[in-house]
Amino acid sequence: MGLLDGRVAVVTGSGRGIGREIALCFAREGASVVVNDVGASLDGRSSEGTGGVAGDAASATVADIEALGGRAVASRDSVADYEGAGRIIQTAVDAFGRLDILVNNAGIVRDRTLLKMAEEDYDAVVAVHQKGAFNCTQHAAKHMREAGYGRVVNMTSSAGLRGNFGQTNYAAAKAAIMGMTFVWALELQRYGITVNAVAPAGLTRMTEGLFAGGEEGEKPADEDPALNAPLVAYLASEESGWVNGQVFGRTGYAFTIFQTPRQVAAMWKDGGWTPQEVAAHLPEVLGQHLQPLGMPAHALLGGDSAATSATQA
Repeated sequence: MGLLDGRVAVVTGSGRGIGREIALCFAREGASVVVNDVGASLDGRSSEGTGGVAGDAASATVADIEALGGRAVASRDSVADYEGAGRIIQTAVDAFGRLDILVNNAGIVRDRTLLKMAEEDYDAVVAVHQKGAFNCTQHAAKHMREAGYGRVVNMTSSAGLRGNFGQTNYAAAKAAIMGMTFVWALELQRYGITVNAVAPAGLTRMTEGLFAGGEEGEKPADEDPALNAPLVAYLASEESGWVNGQVFGRTGYAFTIFQTPRQVAAMWKDGGWTPQEVAAHLPEVLGQHLQPLGMPAHALLGGDSAATSATQA
């Protein structure tokens, strides 16, 4: 008996990489899956085939699920379009009669430093990750509320939780997804809906350049994108109902949990402080708690994101 027997899931950006592995895992655990992917390039600017059924990523993943004996349908609408997101969710209802699970995984990347990033590049990445998650979740939550049950899993990233060079747009969107996860968890729990986030890792299209020129065997086994799927499957299951508003991650073969930004120290003075007093005391009191910048070396391999796995325009 699978963890998701009888459930219906939408996984956005699931034609490739991390999203594809989540969709396959869901199917193995008994879920019927809407495989959503527009089949775009990593930056979302152009379409590209995969050599799969009908020449697109969504159909290829559907075919693989059906080969496992599972049920799946393809969706090629863009999460960045509000009406299109509604059609993605409606696909689940039309094909399988219900919707229990939404995984907001779709993403693109357009990396540039702050001084070189075009407004278009900022807007495009935020539209897919941040607005796309909002679009799909609002449509999905309406169905879940009526059913009195739902599971939403958002893909965030260490880039948004810790920062990463050249990713203003991506980090902004992923940090926003963390914040939206907290808000939705509070708002939707009354309807039996949980909302959690995962910062996944994996060697995918976005990170394959790190191994350019290396031997095939040099790619670390613990960076297989499939390693993220079991955690997402659990969070998408009925058994995880006690877990809500949390941010999880993966490092190698380990699943991790993030503590949200919180006060870890304080300095107090009756009546308040002058700027000069702050300058005199902050280094010794709060200065010892300064956090490091950027992602740890192990996270730079992929450590993070839906954008490593799938694309939406």
